[in-house]
Amino acid sequence: MRLPWFAALVSGPSMAPALRHGDRIFIVRTAHARPGDVVVARFRSRPDLLVVKRVQRADGDGWWVVGDNPFASDDSERYGRADIIGRVTFRWWPQPVRFRRARA
Repeated sequence: MRLPWFAALVSGPSMAPALRHGDRIFIVRTAHARPGDVVVARFRSRPDLLVVKRVQRADGDGWWVVGDNPFASDDSERYGRADIIGRVTFRWWPQPVRFRRARA
């Protein structure tokens, strides 16, 4: 049985300034997301790679996800569609922060 939530450690600068290397995040498992949500996903072309990205849009039967840091992010521009594993709800280390969708 899988829990409906899990925790993860952020590795790399692709989501700076929202998330930084070493941040610990809390994720609720769901395949549903809206543009602006910060999510944990897997690219279909790289199923071995688990990433934290921001949802940009639905793309056919998958999602187009991007990093907040365009200078240090491998995202859907490189790997294509992604499948959502869960939505990041808050950062619990080093300082608790709740996440909301980005405003356009």
